[in-house]
Amino acid sequence: MQQGTVVIETIESAALKNNPLGDPATRRVPVYLPPGYERGDARYPSIYILTGFTGRGTMLLNDSAWDENIAQRMDRLIAEGKVRPMILVMPDCFTRIGGSQYINSSATGNYEDHVVKEIVARVDQKYRTQADRDHRAAMGKSSGGYGSVILAMRHPDVFGLMACHSGDLYFELCYKPDFIGYLRAQKKFGGLEKFWQTFRDLHPKDRDWGAMLNTIAMAACYSPNPSAPFGFDLPFDAETGEMRDDVWKRWLAWDPVFLVDQYADALRSLRLIYLDAGLRDEFNLQYGARIFCQRLKAHGVPYIHEEFDDGHMNIVYRYDVSLKAISQFVA
Repeated sequence: MQQGTVVIETIESAALKNNPLGDPATRRVPVYLPPGYERGDARYPSIYILTGFTGRGTMLLNDSAWDENIAQRMDRLIAEGKVRPMILVMPDCFTRIGGSQYINSSATGNYEDHVVKEIVARVDQKYRTQADRDHRAAMGKSSGGYGSVILAMRHPDVFGLMACHSGDLYFELCYKPDFIGYLRAQKKFGGLEKFWQTFRDLHPKDRDWGAMLNTIAMAACYSPNPSAPFGFDLPFDAETGEMRDDVWKRWLAWDPVFLVDQYADALRSLRLIYLDAGLRDEFNLQYGARIFCQRLKAHGVPYIHEEFDDGHMNIVYRYDVSLKAISQFVA
């Protein structure tokens, strides 16, 4: 079986320079070039694969005892004739608190600009891409699935295809359960300030630890506030747990299920909208996908929706389905 080539691009990001978390502005972005790329002058579609919370692009290349990494998967799919040769781009939008949701925020940095304006431009300039929206897809899992939806609906001139695996949709069900974990964790770990300073060194990193970190990261993305002590507002009272409706509304303004009306024309223009989720997703994301699809249907927006008998973890086998769909629907 012929193998593709992975090149690591080093990008000095102006969008991330002096970001509020002090994260590096220099990012390493793997680019997969399909077999035969170096022997011809053909141009290829490109897919931007966005990792989930706490992930970065290089993790997609990790060796696994029981599964393929993304380059091995793509080599196999091309060899089997199931997908056409395509270029894969793997952005690094990791932050010190776990992730950016691929949007701009005064509390994390301008990660939407980094992907849409910087990485796409670099890849199209340096590699033989078919450099238009009909040959460019955004694809991801979990927070990366959320990113694929947000970037495609907000930038349909850049991404003409979108594939969302178990993406963060319908915040009422996927995020609110973590708020209880946050309340438990802050008591266990000595409050927000201490957690903020020491969370990397705390053990065990149990479910409450994860709930607190995830809530902090999402608040930094959805309800940033430069005048707040840590740069963001929580959507609930940290003592009683009572919801702060004004802040929660700011979160919901980023929930894709409530953005369909606003971006219906953009969504309708996409060549592919693919969504999936597991029937036993631990974050209830199957319901968000169903709601999102119902709202697409109400606007006459075509889509493909799949459900699998699994949960949220170890679902990269589903990439076979989405990569094949992108290959079929790309211009």
